[in-house]
Amino acid sequence: MIELERDGGLWMVTLNRPDKANSLTSAMLTELCEVAEAATEARALILTGRGRVFSAGADLDEARAGLATSPLWERLSGAIAALPCLTVAALNGTLAGGANGMALACDLRIAVPQAKVFYPVMKLGFLPQPSDPARMAALIGPARTRLILMAGQKINAEEAYAFGLFDRIVAPEELMDTARSLVADSLDADAGIAAGIADLCP
Repeated sequence: MIELERDGGLWMVTLNRPDKANSLTSAMLTELCEVAEAATEARALILTGRGRVFSAGADLDEARAGLATSPLWERLSGAIAALPCLTVAALNGTLAGGANGMALACDLRIAVPQAKVFYPVMKLGFLPQPSDPARMAALIGPARTRLILMAGQKINAEEAYAFGLFDRIVAPEELMDTARSLVADSLDADAGIAAGIADLCP
């Protein structure tokens, strides 16, 4: 249910459980962690999903059994954030719950017009993963972060773009071509130069 395609230095990771809105099981999270931790050799990484939803977050049955508070979420977002290459979340649809962490950890987020963002942790009785509020606030500010995490608001694609949470809104048929175009210079550049620029960017 996690697909990995390598094309030279480009790693393409796809969540492939569209019949369950790409909700994540413990096994899927573990595999994502392992891929992200191995991607230190990648020159660029694109993360996307199959179907109309990027990810609904934790699988509901496994969430009730403890997955919602698993350290795997933080392990995954930390591994993505630590990558020296350019990382792009190509959001093919709505981003919900704990799945926000992996997208927030990416350098860039592009999304289709139908995408929404919500993170209903208070309603469900959980805390967000530790790094998620800080990463979100760094992108959109503390008030808008509270709008999502504390007020439980669903943010549509245009609002997310205006907030700075999405970097571009892209037609569905252009999503992956756009993602590839964004990483093209990193793939073509000298690896040392690309890593040096990454180190200079806060």
